[in-house]
Amino acid sequence: MVPIYIEYTFKVEPVQPATEILIAELGYAGFESFVETEDGVQAYIQQTDWNKDILDDINILQSPAFQITFQQKEIEQVNWNAEWEKNFKPIVVAETCAVRAPFHEPYNVPYEIVIEPKMSFGTGHHETTFMMLQHLLETDCKDKKVLDMGCGTAVLAILAGMRGATEIDAIDIDTWCVENSEENALRNDQGSINVMLGGAEVIPNDAAYDMIIANINRNILLQDMATYVNNLTKGGVLFLSGFYKEDLPIITESCNNLGLKFVQNKEKNDWIAAKFVN
Repeated sequence: MVPIYIEYTFKVEPVQPATEILIAELGYAGFESFVETEDGVQAYIQQTDWNKDILDDINILQSPAFQITFQQKEIEQVNWNAEWEKNFKPIVVAETCAVRAPFHEPYNVPYEIVIEPKMSFGTGHHETTFMMLQHLLETDCKDKKVLDMGCGTAVLAILAGMRGATEIDAIDIDTWCVENSEENALRNDQGSINVMLGGAEVIPNDAAYDMIIANINRNILLQDMATYVNNLTKGGVLFLSGFYKEDLPIITESCNNLGLKFVQNKEKNDWIAAKFVN
């Protein structure tokens, strides 16, 4: 059965930082996928997860600092390449990693990742994905076993594979993301990436990861933190993102309570990508 989605098209003034805040709050409310546009964002939630009061707790909509209008409609699953082609531009991280779509010109860099994003989150444009790419470029991935939680397009899993990781699992709750991740993995000669549908509950019981990458949101990270730590080797690295600077203390406290040590964090437009070691 083809899933039915509710599409919200938000127009925002000023676009930043309102769009980033709006995406974060919508993510907490259960929206799965986002397409940033020139004047705001399109957000998508499965009809089965939607209710008419879904926006009541989106605080930014009540803020006098921003002008936000929106329209909504039902849609069926479609191919989103045309929409992304209008909005998706290549990015380059640390002059060594480029993320582009198939319709862009190639880049002469050590790591070139070709992503056909459809509706999946994770093209490198969002601050959290960009910073996680930075972390991976600074980290020894050779011969590591890696888990990419909330993989979106699998861009992070793909970079880990390009940098030498030999066993990679990628998990997402969205069927579109799973399909897209499998396609992107093959497109980048990383077909051995094992993509799974679900949340933390589908992490294999015997998993022992050297590195876990979780770019989701604060609430899910806190909810699943113990599961991550239980599946992390001694000395293993946990990268966490998808939350704001103001949430770093509670994230750090949760990690510390589970025996992890804070190493460092990156910050971009108030978004955080933090590194912890077991």
